Amino acid sequence: MTGMTARLVGFAFLLYGISCLADEAASDGGRLTLVFGPYVHHFHYDSDHNDYPWLTGLEWEPRGSKFEFGTVYFKNSFSQDSVYAYVGKRWFFSVERQGIFLNLTGGPLYGYRGKYEDKVPFNDNGFGVVILPGIGYQYSSVNAQLVILGTAGLLATFGYDFW
Repeated sequence: MTGMTARLVGFAFLLYGISCLADEAASDGGRLTLVFGPYVHHFHYDSDHNDYPWLTGLEWEPRGSKFEFGTVYFKNSFSQDSVYAYVGKRWFFSVERQGIFLNLTGGPLYGYRGKYEDKVPFNDNGFGVVILPGIGYQYSSVNAQLVILGTAGLLATFGYDFW
C-alpha cells in the first residue's frame, strides 16, 4: 500500500469511527471524549523515533455501560500514519468516577508497515492487534493518562468530555 493510500485508508477509518461514536453518544446521552496525545517517551533511544505522535480521536462510553469504545489517528514511532480502534474499560477508585483510574484497551491497529512491521506483535502487513494498559486521573470533564506501550514507551494523553 502506498503512503497516500495508507493515509486515505487511515483517515477514512477514523472518520467512520468518529461518525459512529458521535451518532451513538447523541442518541443515548453517554460520555463522548475528545482524546489528544501529544508526546511519547521511548524507553530505548533510536534516531528514527518520533516522540510527537499528535494522536487525536474520540472515545465513547454509553450511558450505564462499563465499557468504552474509541478510535484514534496518530503518527507512530516511525512517523507512519496509524489508526487504533478499541474497546476498553476504566476502573475508578471512587464511586463518583473521579480521581485516579486504571484503564485497559484492546483492538485492531493499522500502521506499522514495511521494515517496522515487527515492532508490534501479531502484525501482518500493517494490521495488528494490541492491548494497552494505562493509569490516569479524571477531574470533572477532563482527564490525563499515561498509557503503557508494551516495552516501547509511555504515551501521555489528555481527554475532554464534551458530551
